[in-house]
Amino acid sequence: MRYDTDSGLEIPTWHDTAQERLRLLAEVGLDGTPDAEFDRFAAHVSGTFAAELGSVGQGLYAMVNLFLPEAQTFVGLHNPPGAKPVARTMAPDHGFCPEMLGRTKALVLADVCAKPQFASNPVVDKLGVRTYAGAPLVHEQAGTVLGSVCVVGTSPLPKETRQTCLALIKRHRNALVELLGQRASASGGRHSTGFQGG
Repeated sequence: MRYDTDSGLEIPTWHDTAQERLRLLAEVGLDGTPDAEFDRFAAHVSGTFAAELGSVGQGLYAMVNLFLPEAQTFVGLHNPPGAKPVARTMAPDHGFCPEMLGRTKALVLADVCAKPQFASNPVVDKLGVRTYAGAPLVHEQAGTVLGSVCVVGTSPLPKETRQTCLALIKRHRNALVELLGQRASASGGRHSTGFQGG
């Protein structure tokens, strides 16, 4: 656990909840294997942001991200055409999705460098990440964050796009929850999604 000075609460760390996340992911039929359907979903997320935001929303990376014990794993990944491709795994302390371990709400950073706690993240220097929007996949019964759906970009977005980005990423998180439910039904109901939207 770590103490969060903003909220005054003890926040679970990556490793505190690793085994519980792994058990819950297996329960809902997710094992971290890259999946063509999730890749298409990620491409759709990026395309929707581009359509809704216009020129400032072009060329965003998008991921369906699971928090596995040793790494973040992008089971769905969209690398924009012509952009430097990113790998399917990332260290637990890199990027902004791990921020959602202690929260159940979406996070939008129009410019990650606007706040010192985000500007120092390794992905800023290593990958040139300057904007982020993500929403957590929360297992409803356990209240545990199992992963996220997110977009990142290498240019900051205008502040006025924040509410649109928030609505878009939440909408796509809810669509992903629905997709997971359809997959569970198609597998004969062996897996219950257990995810919450909203």
